[in-house]
Amino acid sequence: MATQALIISMFLVAVIRAADESQAEITRYRNEIKEDGSYSWEYGTSNGIDAQESGLGGASAAGSVKYTAPDGTPIELEYTADENGYQPRGAHLPTPPPIPDYILKALAYIEAHPFTRIQLKK
Repeated sequence: MATQALIISMFLVAVIRAADESQAEITRYRNEIKEDGSYSWEYGTSNGIDAQESGLGGASAAGSVKYTAPDGTPIELEYTADENGYQPRGAHLPTPPPIPDYILKALAYIEAHPFTRIQLKK
């Protein structure tokens, strides 16, 4: 009985420590800024967060972040940000449903039969 109690208490301590991320420490850090405006940084923490980014100040950036969600799911997010906006990529992100066939057919018909503009007199 005492062995079971010891194992259960050790398990509870491990769970509580794993859930408490307020004590996480930075285990890796690098930050570089160059004269041409380009930069790069990266960091890692003791609770499994890893992030990195590089870019050209104010014009473009690309990076990634990895961590474990509270439900235990590993999250890996990659992104770019440039003249085309912010573009995240990751298996955890929602995706739009496929375009229905009838919509694809309608779009193909419209493309094949362009509308002739009518000029009205004023």
